[in-house]
Amino acid sequence: MTSPDSIYAAADQRRAQHPLQYAGALTPAEAFELLKLAPAARLADSAAAANAGFTRAYDILEGFEGNKDPQGHRKTIGGWCFRDLPWVSALDTGTHRPIAAALHHRRVPTIGSNMQKDEQQQPRSPDAPAHAASRRSGKRILWLATVLVLVVAVLLWWHPWQHDATDATSDTGARGAAAALAGKQGGGQRSNHGGGAFASLPQPVKVATVSSGEMPIVISALGTVTPLATVTVRTQLNGPLISVDFQEGQFVKRGDMLAQIDPRPYEISLRNAEGQLAKNQALLRQAISDLNAYQTLLKQDSISRQQADTQASLVEQYRGQVKSDQATIDTYKLDLAYARITAPVSGRVGLRQVDPGNYVTTSDTNGIVVITQMQPISVVFTTSEDNLQAILKQWSAGAKMSATAYDRTNSRPLETGELRTIDNQIDTTTGTIKLRAIFSNAGQALFPNQFVNMRLLVNTIHNATIVPTSAVLNGSMGAFVYIVNTDNTVSVRAVKTGPVDGERTSIASGLTPGERVVTDGSDRLREGEKVTIPATAAHGASAESAV
Repeated sequence: MTSPDSIYAAADQRRAQHPLQYAGALTPAEAFELLKLAPAARLADSAAAANAGFTRAYDILEGFEGNKDPQGHRKTIGGWCFRDLPWVSALDTGTHRPIAAALHHRRVPTIGSNMQKDEQQQPRSPDAPAHAASRRSGKRILWLATVLVLVVAVLLWWHPWQHDATDATSDTGARGAAAALAGKQGGGQRSNHGGGAFASLPQPVKVATVSSGEMPIVISALGTVTPLATVTVRTQLNGPLISVDFQEGQFVKRGDMLAQIDPRPYEISLRNAEGQLAKNQALLRQAISDLNAYQTLLKQDSISRQQADTQASLVEQYRGQVKSDQATIDTYKLDLAYARITAPVSGRVGLRQVDPGNYVTTSDTNGIVVITQMQPISVVFTTSEDNLQAILKQWSAGAKMSATAYDRTNSRPLETGELRTIDNQIDTTTGTIKLRAIFSNAGQALFPNQFVNMRLLVNTIHNATIVPTSAVLNGSMGAFVYIVNTDNTVSVRAVKTGPVDGERTSIASGLTPGERVVTDGSDRLREGEKVTIPATAAHGASAESAV
């Protein structure tokens, strides 16, 4: 009679003979025999079922060839093989948990009550039961709830009211924490009467006093540094370049020597023209002398009038020839001047485009060098057509409008000049108009084609009501501020803003100088809420500051 010990003995012998092939696995037939002997068997461990390719009792039953047992009987879930097992009625035939547990553990004393104990102590199979899945879901929910509580605790610790009250006493901090806890337990929304977290504590804020002063009306724009003159120096003669008399990048003045073309051919031509002029001048003098003699003879009727007229014509021809010779001489003198290349404007020379020894011609487009005028220099910028009327009003009145160029970060002023030119038409594509400002550029802070931020001072408002820009908020009611009353409660005040100058904003209506407005911490305020102004940590001074 087959026993569990004989089945395991056969498996051990097979493993000893073929360790790589079997690795201690039970065959499907042996596993099935163990199932039938389960009430008294010491079932295989998980390795036996896994190495045999089965992880569940259902896999063992369905894994035989042809889906049949060794006797050829058909096996299905709930089939005869389970009914033939005397203990199968006590099992859950839907999930086969005891069978699966037995296959995953070598030592299972019984399949009765001990099987349920082992099932609770050992890992579950991949097909876990429904109530186990529900227990895992409960663990996940518990874990997520724990994480959520931690996140809420971190947020409460990080909330800005903790940072605004860093210099408060430990007793005040304890009371704030108690108030926060009471607010959480109450579950209500925050109100002025303690309905929410920290509602019973005054909110720490920073305030500023409304002041009166001058508010400049400034138009900001983007601009490009544009030189007033950029000249490409080209030769006006054909010839070899014998010298270059400048250093790349140096500043030159108008008329300074830059380069020299070989002048000898033009000097020779000049001397030849001068000789021809002298010859024709001598002929002219002789012709004039002959004409005077002919006119005397004509008066004496010694010669005919035709001879006198012919001599007069010859004199005019020589006079014309002399003028032509003089023009030729002037041309050669001009060529000699062109052979000496000079700076047409004052400015900074760029990189040399041609080296000495090259033959240059008038058709060279690159030229010899480029000179850029640096002093003065201009900035061309654009502004919206909406600003044009304010600019034209000051322009027509003859007022000089100051223009300041700032660097790319718009933090450091580079040069101050004045508006010089307004373009004569608006760009219909962008709705902007071009303006040109002139700068002396004595410190060479502006460089051609440099990107700059422009600020054009159009006008100045005197006795303007001014608040920090951070105090002005915007909502459905428009612009508004929080006013700090004498009892340290806040009130919402609608305002009408005027020009803005960076960190300062002018108020056209709604505020009067001397009132206090909240500049920081307004995101946590409500109408009538109590506030406190904490001391600064650095110097112990009041956080209240005047604009």
